[in-house]
Amino acid sequence: MRDLMKRWELSAFSRDGLSLEQVPVPIVGADEVLVRVNAVALNYRDQDVIAGRMGAFNLPMTIGSDMSGTVVEVGKSVEKFAVGNRVLSTFFPDWKGGRPLGSGRHPNYQSLGGFYPGVLSEYATFPAAWLTKGPSSLDEREASTLPCAGLTAWYALVELGRVEKGQTVLIEGTGGVAIFGAQIAKAKGATVILVSGSGEKLERAKALGLADFVINRTREDWVERVYEITSDRGADHILEIVGGPHLAKALEAVAPGGRISMIGVLEGGQLSASVGPLLLKGPVIQGIAVGHHRAQENLVKAIDELRIKPIIDARYGLADLQKALDHLSRGAFGKIVVDFSL
Repeated sequence: MRDLMKRWELSAFSRDGLSLEQVPVPIVGADEVLVRVNAVALNYRDQDVIAGRMGAFNLPMTIGSDMSGTVVEVGKSVEKFAVGNRVLSTFFPDWKGGRPLGSGRHPNYQSLGGFYPGVLSEYATFPAAWLTKGPSSLDEREASTLPCAGLTAWYALVELGRVEKGQTVLIEGTGGVAIFGAQIAKAKGATVILVSGSGEKLERAKALGLADFVINRTREDWVERVYEITSDRGADHILEIVGGPHLAKALEAVAPGGRISMIGVLEGGQLSASVGPLLLKGPVIQGIAVGHHRAQENLVKAIDELRIKPIIDARYGLADLQKALDHLSRGAFGKIVVDFSL
């Protein structure tokens, strides 16, 4: 009889549909590797998958997309990895580089923890081509935060945005993507403005050196404050994580010829804004859906070179997934990680 492992399975689209099951360790195919999962970082998207808001995926399924692990077995055709290598999952396994996959009618959303099986499992098999090497400068918990939140910020600011010293980057919120964005922008020499409705989280960000300026949007007009900070120029790059009608604020705050990276939908999936600033300022509004395999390889190298340390708000054991999801619902400062060593 094959060895057994624990794996979270979703049998119905609700939190009550989650159960921790005991199943056989998967068998490795010729082009696959067997990975011992060491840590999994959660994303707000995982909550949407559980609630059925991301599509009618086949059930039962395993959620989670962001994994750091160790290769424990390789298939006979695998040359890229060896036993003992530290590896990371990739959010969109089929997207190797260049333009996003799919068509105008059917954009690609074939991601882990959705269309493909997820990673909240003690062991998992992957085609070797789906993985990248892990960073040498991070531990397993820190490394697990890169495949979605880290890569989204990196893809927006560096791969597409080409952020550079002297520019001003405006970031909304203090969640995983926001904190990574602040760290990356600071490492590239940009001035960072962080906007949030939580004074406590803003103070924490300032104390950690994540921002040059912080703005509490509940206490002042944050667009006017951006004008003051930038001498009316506006922000060169905005990570727009709120969505909905909030895009109008980003268009007010962006500098002429600047860039808005559209990432979040916290205030709804329907965008609205005045066309005036769009026409007169001519900014690039770039939709961001995580990033591709090559960008993740670049991120891993940069993490080691720039010595960026991800911010983890809390760690939970595998059996405590429901508590971790509760914390995620309350709002995290940085990332929530499921640590398989606990």
